[in-house]
Amino acid sequence: MPIYVWAFAAALIVSLLAMPAVIALAKKTGAMDAPNARKVHKKPVPRIGGLGIYAGFMAAIFFVAINFGFDGEQAKETVGLVLSGSLIVALGLLDDYKNLPAKVKLLGQIFAATFLVLFFDVRIDFVTDPFGGYLYLEWFAIPATIFWLVGLTNTVNLIDGLDGLAAGVASIASITIMFVALDQNLILVAVLTAALAGAAVGFLKYNFNPAEIFMGDTGSMFLGFMLAGISVTGSVKSVATIALIVPIFALALPILDTTFAIVRRFRGGVPIFKPDKGHLHHRLLSVGFTQRQAVLLMYVISALFGLSAIAMTEVSRQVAVLILLIIIVAIVYGVKKLGIARPAK
Repeated sequence: MPIYVWAFAAALIVSLLAMPAVIALAKKTGAMDAPNARKVHKKPVPRIGGLGIYAGFMAAIFFVAINFGFDGEQAKETVGLVLSGSLIVALGLLDDYKNLPAKVKLLGQIFAATFLVLFFDVRIDFVTDPFGGYLYLEWFAIPATIFWLVGLTNTVNLIDGLDGLAAGVASIASITIMFVALDQNLILVAVLTAALAGAAVGFLKYNFNPAEIFMGDTGSMFLGFMLAGISVTGSVKSVATIALIVPIFALALPILDTTFAIVRRFRGGVPIFKPDKGHLHHRLLSVGFTQRQAVLLMYVISALFGLSAIAMTEVSRQVAVLILLIIIVAIVYGVKKLGIARPAK
């Protein structure tokens, strides 16, 4: 059985087995998410499910390390991702219990990202330009990578508004990156994303509507941070077709939702970090979708973005541009139809 299948299976099994204990721990320690006017659930729900996701991912990494091993630079980058991801989990767990101010969370995210970039050399050294060349970032590489890591951490965090939504979207994004990595023979990336997908899918059994547990910031920030970090490891950077392009498309739904949230709040004259009910899932609920219908539709949209990402690595540049234009037209239509860029009422 391929190593990435082992990684997926190990993460899935441990995540599934860990969740009942996490639910019990949340209830015992008061880590409960109370309903309010902005949230859609009606009764308190345990909210530290990210611990189960983290346990599944870590178990898979240890399993692979013990049975298959990591070589040289792979080991360094994997250790960096594990340590910085653990910092993010600690930050998220503290927030799930103490409700940290947004600025404190942001500083914690920047610290974890800086730790990964400076001590383990995981950074964006270049991006591809529309004409097939490379744009080398040079001195701008460090701040650009920190922005990428922190940005994606928050995009997954912000989309975590319906049962099963963030876990499902992160699973689809992970599997998308895994397939492209396998096509490019980037085994480390495939193993890491397979482990992340397995852990998130295991969590989904307990999180799909009606949810028994929420992932909380512990889980949503961990998933976003790890997807961002994995996508800029050294092995990925050597292959221009998937350096940032594929992760951006794979996570296009939360990235767009976050972008329009910023635009919406700016237009409405409210702080960017102030929560509202204008996210895509809120709009879908307001036009008559049930929670399950809204989540499943967003799974389909995420999968279509993922398939587009895979297709763009295989087709000619002209066809890739055509795919991009079709996606842009679809996005513009959807934004106007649902009004997600308008200030929320």
